[in-house]
Amino acid sequence: MPSPFPGMDPYLEEPSGWGDFHSRLINAVSENLADVISPSFVARIEERVYIVPLDDPKRRGPIVPDVYIVTKPGTRGGSRVSEAVITEPTLIEPIYDLEIRDRFIEIRDTHSREVVTTIEVLSPFNKAAGTDGREAFLRKRRTVMASKTHWIEIDLLRAGERPEEVTGKSDYYALLKRGDAPPPYEAWLFDLRDTLPTIAVPLRPPFEDVPLTLQSIFNTVYSRGHYAEALDYSGTPPLPRLRPADAAWANGLLAPTAPLSPE
Repeated sequence: MPSPFPGMDPYLEEPSGWGDFHSRLINAVSENLADVISPSFVARIEERVYIVPLDDPKRRGPIVPDVYIVTKPGTRGGSRVSEAVITEPTLIEPIYDLEIRDRFIEIRDTHSREVVTTIEVLSPFNKAAGTDGREAFLRKRRTVMASKTHWIEIDLLRAGERPEEVTGKSDYYALLKRGDAPPPYEAWLFDLRDTLPTIAVPLRPPFEDVPLTLQSIFNTVYSRGHYAEALDYSGTPPLPRLRPADAAWANGLLAPTAPLSPE
């Protein structure tokens, strides 16, 4: 079953569920590009790992990481040393620092192994002000934009911070900074009511840009992830609240579910 929305589905922006959609989308983008750019280039999924201590205030807020299960330590009995007997201890479960993994795509030249294009699909963690993820994202953004590597960022989250170039311009966007060209940047600006655009993925001469059909990829991910059954369309989408006109429009798409609350 397709999404009731023509483009991005705002119900997928819920931080607690974004990790699943984000991972599926990253995989789908990589697979979509792989056959087209082969054999001269390869698309690889890479990741950054952050450790956030338990007492770090940055843990608070809409940051929902992947979940990793840690094996519990085994139980130990008392042991005897000479005539003394070690008192049986109380076993206390350790509290582990929060591990967050942030995935992105790199397109590499199969001959030189150099990174030709970096594709970032933004997450709540690298959009949250003051977090290690946000700082790392901006640092990497500046570094890549100053190099000859092409940079693409795709933001399908209305919440969180954005770079100054695209702040307040649309609900969602994709931005391309070509490594072999000065500004202006190429941007695809789209709102809740729009279909997702087809964007350009540049490689290296003499190869032409590869079209990346975001709407087609989104439709595939939505269908294979069975989000029509998983999402609760009877409530309101996650913050920020929809503009009144958009809420009324969404009500029409979702009727007869409960009405959405405008700002």
